[in-house]
Amino acid sequence: MELGIVGLGKMGGNMRERLRAAGHTVVGFDHNQDVSDVKSLAEMVEQLTGETKVVWLMVPVTAIGEVVHELSELLDEGDLVIDGGNTRWSEDQPRADLLGEKGIKFLDCGVSGGVWGKDLGYALMVGGDEADVATAQPIFDALKPEGDHGFVHAGKHGAGHFAKMVHNGIEYAIMQAYAEGWELLAAADEVTGKVPDIFDSWQEGTVIRSWLLELLVNALKQDEDLSEIRGYADDSGEGRWTIEAAIDHAVPVPAISAALFARFVSRQEDSPAMKMIAAMRNQFGGHAVLPESAN
Repeated sequence: MELGIVGLGKMGGNMRERLRAAGHTVVGFDHNQDVSDVKSLAEMVEQLTGETKVVWLMVPVTAIGEVVHELSELLDEGDLVIDGGNTRWSEDQPRADLLGEKGIKFLDCGVSGGVWGKDLGYALMVGGDEADVATAQPIFDALKPEGDHGFVHAGKHGAGHFAKMVHNGIEYAIMQAYAEGWELLAAADEVTGKVPDIFDSWQEGTVIRSWLLELLVNALKQDEDLSEIRGYADDSGEGRWTIEAAIDHAVPVPAISAALFARFVSRQEDSPAMKMIAAMRNQFGGHAVLPESAN
């Protein structure tokens, strides 16, 4: 097939290369002209000569609205836009409606795979009409891993990004569990061997083996006690959206919620809440409090 990709960062650029390796023609546009094939969105669209023009977006969520609006002026009836960014699922139907006014089709696609996707393939979660999914299926087949897994048509518009949102929420909880286990093992006097060796041993034969565990072991091999990394963890927003959706649907997600709030703790030099707890413990039980200058 022939398609355009807007956004050639770490994932978009690798997706372009994977698609080209599969025999597809890809015209990429990025504001960074060092990696871009064309100078503008308009030039990218002009170079797409197929009967149905397909444009895949891999841009930051703050830019998606502007790019979709511009494409609505450049594309024709029957063309197809695929949003592969980390968009909030609730924004998909309005964009499908906006493009639909001009007969332009729309799919939302949650994409997982990170920097490894170029070689290993990407997990794809798609939302939208079945006929439009069929149109883009050769693209999905090229991007997904080999075999029977890695692609799903999750449902109507918004379903793809909703599925990716929940995927990321689960990812938060799994990573938090590994991290807490690491800290506990490191604190235990009974563990006299190397903690990284324990995690390494779990890669085979255990029920908690996973790709995340493999990546964790790789990180420990590079920095055994993680001394080169600051204990600060950001969040992309999808963990928050997962919890908000859980509230809307009255679904309990305590593990995902705890994982998100643990990341917030990592951003505090000194916890105001813990100061208050220390003060209360001192008041009711005479428990010692440490001065602000104490390490």
